Amino acid sequence: MILTGSRRAIRALCGALSIAALVSLSACSTVRRIDSDVQALSVAPADYVWQGARYRFERLPSQSARLESEQAEAWAARALASVGLIRDDSAAQISVLVGLESVQYFSDPWGRPHMVGPLTGVNTARGIAWVSSPGARLPPTPQYQRRVSLLIRDLRSGTIVYETRALHDGPWHDDAVIFPVMFEAALAGFPMPQPGVRRVEIEVGR
Repeated sequence: MILTGSRRAIRALCGALSIAALVSLSACSTVRRIDSDVQALSVAPADYVWQGARYRFERLPSQSARLESEQAEAWAARALASVGLIRDDSAAQISVLVGLESVQYFSDPWGRPHMVGPLTGVNTARGIAWVSSPGARLPPTPQYQRRVSLLIRDLRSGTIVYETRALHDGPWHDDAVIFPVMFEAALAGFPMPQPGVRRVEIEVGR
């Protein structure tokens, strides 16, 4: 069949649109968006010097011998460095208490949870409790709810000058990617955060 000029143009346009759609989908598949609900509060004086401030990590007695504490601090250190804070244990001006928790649960196709229990975390016991959902036929989908927190204390006065928390709920199990992003989100707007709970989205490569 011989195509007229208009038909050729339409077919060429459809082909171009199909290619553009494939390229767009391919680009989208290379990144994912990690969203966190963040709430932060600063009570430091307006003239408090944050840039270049030196810090050391502080731990609760229950955290002192836990591997999770060391890993959580390593992830938090990257975010703290990105806002201009410098780790210096011997000449610290502020201390940072890191909190981290991961809870795994399962949901059915309607989003109803099947299983809830702590998976890992700083100052959190390991263990999973199964909660059966009547009539469930499909295998439940694993989901992960994660929380991180940073509590910054001025060592001269002993008072807390900054507090921030971030919460993320999603299907990804790779802690080594998600937790560093959450600490980065927790420090969004530092040292003058917006009031209330806000959604912070950060894109990372797949």
